[in-house]
Amino acid sequence: MLVRGIRGATTVTENDREEILHATAELLHQIIEDNELDPEMVASIWITVTEDLNAVFPAVAVRSLPGWELVPIMCSTEMPVPGSLPFCVRFMIHVNTEKGQAEIQHVYLNEAAKLRPDLAKKQK
Repeated sequence: MLVRGIRGATTVTENDREEILHATAELLHQIIEDNELDPEMVASIWITVTEDLNAVFPAVAVRSLPGWELVPIMCSTEMPVPGSLPFCVRFMIHVNTEKGQAEIQHVYLNEAAKLRPDLAKKQK
């Protein structure tokens, strides 16, 4: 069993608590579905937000899912690089898995699909 990183990102339109929580939950649900995750597989989650998002910790959305409340989560602010994508929430989920790097499904939703168009899938 190896520890692999699963990346993900999404955007919101404003610094609003409910919108941030909804977008975070939507991103996590897609990552869970695409990678067939169970919280017991997850070693930790690191969530970053751009400096324009401070209405709520995105970890609140993760901890609200049954079974996910014990997963270690760290939230932080990204470096404010000029010209970077605003209103962005990013995930790095460390999972224990037998999957190879090429089998990991990274998820980029909304405007965040521009960050890694090579990995972003068409939205449903």
